[in-house]
Amino acid sequence: MKIKTKPLSYEEVLALPRPARKPPRRPSPLLRAVVRLASAGDLKATHFTYTDRRPAEIVGRPSLILMNHSSFIDLEMVSRIFRAEPYGIVCTSDGFVGKEGLMRSIGCIPTRKFVTDVSLVGDIRYALRELGIHVLMYPEASYSFDGTATPLPRRLGVLLKRLGVPVVMVKTTGAFTRDPLYNCLQKRQVDVSADVYQLFSPEDLQTKSPAELDEALDRAFTFDHFAWQRENGIEITEPFRSDGLNRILFQCPHCLARGQMEGKGTAITCGHCGASYELDTLGRLVCRTGEGKFDHVPDWYAWERRQMAAEIEASAYLLDTDVDIGMMVDYKAIYMVGGGHLRHDATGFHLTGCGGKLDYRQGPEACYSVYSDYYWYEIGDVICIGNGDALYYCFPAEKDVVARTRMAVEELYRRTRQRRRG
Repeated sequence: MKIKTKPLSYEEVLALPRPARKPPRRPSPLLRAVVRLASAGDLKATHFTYTDRRPAEIVGRPSLILMNHSSFIDLEMVSRIFRAEPYGIVCTSDGFVGKEGLMRSIGCIPTRKFVTDVSLVGDIRYALRELGIHVLMYPEASYSFDGTATPLPRRLGVLLKRLGVPVVMVKTTGAFTRDPLYNCLQKRQVDVSADVYQLFSPEDLQTKSPAELDEALDRAFTFDHFAWQRENGIEITEPFRSDGLNRILFQCPHCLARGQMEGKGTAITCGHCGASYELDTLGRLVCRTGEGKFDHVPDWYAWERRQMAAEIEASAYLLDTDVDIGMMVDYKAIYMVGGGHLRHDATGFHLTGCGGKLDYRQGPEACYSVYSDYYWYEIGDVICIGNGDALYYCFPAEKDVVARTRMAVEELYRRTRQRRRG
């Protein structure tokens, strides 16, 4: 999938009018049918099955639907599960670029990932109460990088209590294993399934505290897709299963070099010291050059997070890279404004460029995570920062920094919050 881009000067982009906020629409029955038809091929190929354990009294009753986010097939699964029940979808605003009318007619509700959006709550409430439809939301706000849960926004329980509607969980298996984000959009032969159940009743929302709801959400969004693959004997025999694995396993555990890993075929190898691991058909790492450090991808990823946290503790963490910059200020295009430089350290992000005209800073307390993606709309790996006025899509020249940057943002946010609490 691609996105409309347009070269434009920074001054011209600043002068563009910002779009007015529009209320959500009830999804078009015709377009809902088109989406179901377009999804049929993938669902058939993955032998998609699901169990719906919702109490009968809430089926068809406007509910907030929460779903773990693994790949594009998530939306296709929902089109099958709720085929008889209209729903809106909270989705990233860049999904509207070049197709705003279509997205609104499908029922999509735009929001800027990891940017404070106070009007989103009003949009969700409007869809639930005025339009009388479900609202689907991915609270993780991004795909899982390593097959485990990504952080949820704190005090999500406050939102659930304010809405007061049934909360439905859609928990999927197989979607990540079939199409992990790091694997360059190459799909594997894996069956996909979903379990649908009521996570909270309106009565639960009244009696439980926000902290209790957040704890229950954390439990619901705890998973490990690599462990699931191994425990269920899911064989991935495709010869490209390690392609792009360096995007998440970016630091060698043997020589500690970063940016020297290369995932290709069925192996990932360090270009600095030569350490090499095979990703076997059950998703296990097998060292081919001696004694291995890890046999489980999420364990390696968690170690990288600890390494990065230690750098922050020692005031040694730094991202300092040239970037190509795209800006989003409306739904017409991503405006490519030229080159620049992105720096990230304990003080937050500092983006400069466009001949010195662009100078944007974002502190570590801005958000608990950052919008980052691999091969974004087939352009490249991206780190997105910004505010309600503009989003800056930064395509770094430095290799394999996206996952590490997201880790750093989350750790710096956590530390900043802890200091504030005293």
